[in-house]
Amino acid sequence: MLYDQQHKTITTQRLLLRLFEKSDAETIAELCNNINIYQNTLYLPYPYSVEDALTWMEPHRERFIADKSYEFAVTDKENGQLYGAIALSNNRAFQHGEIAYWIGEPFWGKGYATEAAQAIVQFAFEEKKLHKVFARYFGTNPASGRVLQKIGMKEEGILKEHVRKGNRYEDLIHYGMLNEGAHSPLSATESEG
Repeated sequence: MLYDQQHKTITTQRLLLRLFEKSDAETIAELCNNINIYQNTLYLPYPYSVEDALTWMEPHRERFIADKSYEFAVTDKENGQLYGAIALSNNRAFQHGEIAYWIGEPFWGKGYATEAAQAIVQFAFEEKKLHKVFARYFGTNPASGRVLQKIGMKEEGILKEHVRKGNRYEDLIHYGMLNEGAHSPLSATESEG
């Protein structure tokens, strides 16, 4: 993972994670206007329009600069094709962040979510110095759980029928990982007391 602070990009072996641009709105709408994406994501509406994409993208840059959240387009490093999105929230009070992602259905099964998630976790720990990163997924979407397992996250619990999605209730499975490479200032204080 290579983070370019000036351009706000993350480069991996195959991917370039970059800020969204208005010109991405049509592609985002095409990828997100998909019942399978809707059923597996917490907040995306369905149907999904270009206007939805523009509204969603509007605060990204401001939130990035304010260190509140980091929304990246997941794109092909060579040809720029947009595959999906990955985001990291930044709760500075608790020094943790949540990752969330979606990959367009035509690109499922190619490892893009795993590669992007690994990079965003590295970004969270190395660049943003977070103590913990976590993610949640619907119990009906085990593929998302496999992504989290592949990047080293561990299951921390299941919130039974926690979210109403359409006409059904969904379990939310919670995964997390600690920044084992960082020294926690709380640990030193606690061990002295």
